[in-house]
Amino acid sequence: MAHVEGNNVTVSQGVRMLFSLMTPNESSFATVQEVPKYVNQATPYFFGLILLEIVLGWLKTDGPRIKINDFITSLSAGMMSRLPQLVMRSLELSAYIYVWNNFCLLELPWDSAWTWWLAFLGVDMGYYWFHRFAHELNILWAAHQVHHSSEYYNLSTALRQSVTQQVSSLAFYLPLALMVPPSVFAVHIQFNLLYQFWIHTELVKDLGPLEWILNTPSHHRVHHGRNPYCIDKNYAGILIIWDRMFGTFAPESDKVVYGLTHPISTFEIWTVEFLYYPYLWQRFWEAEGISNKLSVIFKGPGWTPGKPRLGDIADIPQITGEEMPHDPTWSPAMQAYVLVQFLLLLDVYNNLLKDQTILSEMTALLLTAYVLLSLTSLGFLIDQRANAAEMEMLRCVLIMALQQFGYIKPLVPLLAFPIEAFVLISAVYWSLQCVNQRINRMKKQN
Repeated sequence: MAHVEGNNVTVSQGVRMLFSLMTPNESSFATVQEVPKYVNQATPYFFGLILLEIVLGWLKTDGPRIKINDFITSLSAGMMSRLPQLVMRSLELSAYIYVWNNFCLLELPWDSAWTWWLAFLGVDMGYYWFHRFAHELNILWAAHQVHHSSEYYNLSTALRQSVTQQVSSLAFYLPLALMVPPSVFAVHIQFNLLYQFWIHTELVKDLGPLEWILNTPSHHRVHHGRNPYCIDKNYAGILIIWDRMFGTFAPESDKVVYGLTHPISTFEIWTVEFLYYPYLWQRFWEAEGISNKLSVIFKGPGWTPGKPRLGDIADIPQITGEEMPHDPTWSPAMQAYVLVQFLLLLDVYNNLLKDQTILSEMTALLLTAYVLLSLTSLGFLIDQRANAAEMEMLRCVLIMALQQFGYIKPLVPLLAFPIEAFVLISAVYWSLQCVNQRINRMKKQN
């Protein structure tokens, strides 16, 4: 079998891998080490399509609404979800390799098209059942709710992923490890994820006969809705046939209102990622009796004593059509500032992922800490929290230190001085804001 040389994909392959149109001949590998990091290499295509969606949305009167606060929060969640892979291999792949090495019953050939297609179907059905369980088991919903927390539906929403979801998803793919080589699995677990990017859009309305077989934007819009008819429907990854077979399919009808049934109304990334866990813990301890405590964990998010396993659909807040996404007012200047700082951070993040194998452990940890601090601080600014100025001042000081010692280098060398000047001015501005806030607090106390 031919494979991608140097673990890099061509432009044609880069586009086709987003739509699961790669062939067995060009994506079959003897070892896991040879498998390209398709998801990392897809980053330019993600942003290219996001930009295209924004432009087309501007040209359409009913185009998708993209807000800077929601856009940055979605990308921040996606960035945070991939940071653990800097220090360890994918949990899904690691668990798969362990089962393959110790419990394999039949070693199918890695270079067979039949093996490739079996893995395609097996991974897709495994994803369906993981996705369904992630909605029907409260403990798994705690991770998956992150992806549903946006009240908008656009390509950036696809990147809003949970840090902890891999821990819960790995078990659903392990039966394949009894016969399908890890290198084949490593390809399809990425293709399955990549396919699901482009279906997060309102621009594509209907795909005709393909709607019967494939998961499409129309089907997935239903899945992201909080309308009663949308709840617990359309779990598919690539093939919608699983939903049709197992009774969880619903076509798009009434206008979909997106997001959680009880919106979280925040853009701070740690809250977005982990809000549900304290809530689940509180419900667990308040439940009376071991049976109810276990039901809180292993029944649906809507379950309460005396209700069906998945809760009562009548308890879901009714949709009036007047719902408005959480979008607090903030100045255009602050929006521009946060966007510029986020783009600078994105360059550091991409370099960190690209250079992780050649960076020292200390450098990787330092830059990871910087990324997390930045995501936190920018989230505080978007949420307009009281201590946002102090956090941003410290972050700007840290950026200057990292620039001074060469840990952060601009993508374009000619921009080095303007970026350093921008960060210095930002540090001075936020320092003055901190002083001003302290003076105002002292006046109030007096």
